[in-house]
Amino acid sequence: MTEPSPELEGLLSNEHAAVRALRETLLAKDLHNARCDLLGYVRKVARSGDLALIIATEKAIVEGDLARYANSKAMTRSLQAALDDIAVVEKHLVAVADKSMYRIIDGAYSRPRSRKNGLPFDEARQVLAGHHARLANMDKSRLDDDEKELVDARKAAMNAAIRRYIALQEQSLGIVQQVSPVPE
Repeated sequence: MTEPSPELEGLLSNEHAAVRALRETLLAKDLHNARCDLLGYVRKVARSGDLALIIATEKAIVEGDLARYANSKAMTRSLQAALDDIAVVEKHLVAVADKSMYRIIDGAYSRPRSRKNGLPFDEARQVLAGHHARLANMDKSRLDDDEKELVDARKAAMNAAIRRYIALQEQSLGIVQQVSPVPE
């Protein structure tokens, strides 16, 4: 197997040194602090069990990413698709809160392969699972430690959203009496 050239090794070493030096700047420390604050907020929202707030928080983060960081057509399309998906969840939140409306959705997902654990695997659950997968794929990219922590917190928030949505489905269909907050 061919070894990397000394030129490439030098370039990678220079990049590593520059990144380390950049992390020591005041601006990098300010960015770290801002990201820690955001991380704390996302974790607090996930623990709250407030599905609408979890969805609103994720929507705001994706909108911010689209406005500030989308630097290619592919990234713009991906972030816009994520926003379109979040809009689907927002519509389903209205439906799942209305028992008679949600019974119609329940009937539309009557085939066994359209259900998971006896509940409709409706568009909202599909989107939440898909968005979690999108975040898992982000975690594989070249992000710094702060960004990876934030992605992990957003994945945890999506897991909380999925659990909460399932609890709302159960309540709407009369499977349970009361929806309790999502445990930590």
